[in-house]
Amino acid sequence: MEILATIWFVLIAVLWIGYLFLDGFDLGVGMLMPIFTKDERGKRVLLNSIGPVWDGNEVWLITAGGAMFAAFPHWYASLFSALYIPLTLALLGLIFRAVAIEYRGKGNSQRWLNFWTWAMAIGSFVTAFLVGALLVITTTGLPLNEYGDMEGGAFAWFGWPAVLGGLAGVTFCFVHGLLFLTLKTDGELREKARRWATKAMLVCGVPMLIWFALSIFSRTWLVIPVGIALAALIAGYVSIRAGAEKRAFFLHGLFLLAGMASVFASVYPNVLPSSLDPAFSLTVTTASSSDYTLGVMLVVTVIFLPIVLGYQIYSYRQFLGRLTESHIPDAHRVPVAIRS
Repeated sequence: MEILATIWFVLIAVLWIGYLFLDGFDLGVGMLMPIFTKDERGKRVLLNSIGPVWDGNEVWLITAGGAMFAAFPHWYASLFSALYIPLTLALLGLIFRAVAIEYRGKGNSQRWLNFWTWAMAIGSFVTAFLVGALLVITTTGLPLNEYGDMEGGAFAWFGWPAVLGGLAGVTFCFVHGLLFLTLKTDGELREKARRWATKAMLVCGVPMLIWFALSIFSRTWLVIPVGIALAALIAGYVSIRAGAEKRAFFLHGLFLLAGMASVFASVYPNVLPSSLDPAFSLTVTTASSSDYTLGVMLVVTVIFLPIVLGYQIYSYRQFLGRLTESHIPDAHRVPVAIRS
């Protein structure tokens, strides 16, 4: 039944939106590490603001990829084989970020701290850029032949859509990270994050808006969700200027939700358009698993998704408080006898 395939297309879209919303501020804070503050204690505040949640947020990316593999194996195979170079680089970016978060506090020398600070920033930047590029390429299309293989060489995917998507991913995460810091920090760091977010929000929203606006060429009625996205961005800017930080953060999320909904709606029933010939495009019907597989997956999702969401909501509630530099203890060296 096409209805099962459609349900899974919607669920995968939700997973990607959830990943961008949640891991987006983690990546943004990572990019801000070397430039937002020169004070070491301030950098540790930034790192601790995402410390309890970053690995849980990353699970949304793994789940989105796993759901694509199980529900739409032909979509997964064509996309991941065509984009193995950017996907490998994105994986390296995620590894660098994760290792930097864990290793940065294991040494006290300035060289050690600088290395892992920049490793986290570069890893976050590369991940945000390539995830954004992947999503735009997925919705604008690849030069696929009738067998679902990409023609034109290993870099046929690289063009203006990939650059647009990369810029959209980086700029969204940058602002989202700043807005998150207005919620999680206090004092000078909070005020600085608010000032930076006020200056950057509208300018950094342009690449995303261009991507969202492309969907209107497919279906004119999508001007409605794109308009909602634009209104949410403007309202978020007004809110952060007025000091309504929580409202600004969630309006920035609504900007993402409405815009991404228009993007995924514009390509349906395709899951991966072909730029060579529309007849070669992969659709929810031709790319999906069997109805039995989709049905079993849906039952499992209905049972376990509320549990996962409940746990993640609980974890966020446990770490709602704001962080200041006074919460950060002095750096100390562990004696060699203890380490060994």
